[in-house]
Amino acid sequence: MAVQLQVTQRKSTIGGTKAQRDSMRSLGLKRIGDTVVQPDRPEIRGMINAVSHLVTVEEVD
Repeated sequence: MAVQLQVTQRKSTIGGTKAQRDSMRSLGLKRIGDTVVQPDRPEIRGMINAVSHLVTVEEVD
């Protein structure tokens, strides 16, 4: 079974760059406290890396 990543938004995107806001929206995060489960793929990891200061990430089975 593939590893999934649980991504939770912890901080606001206010003051962030357009690329950071776009990455958050592409991950499916809209507001503080939102949690989504994404597959562990390189493009998802890249988006998480771009906004790592705004989110927390956990691996789930």
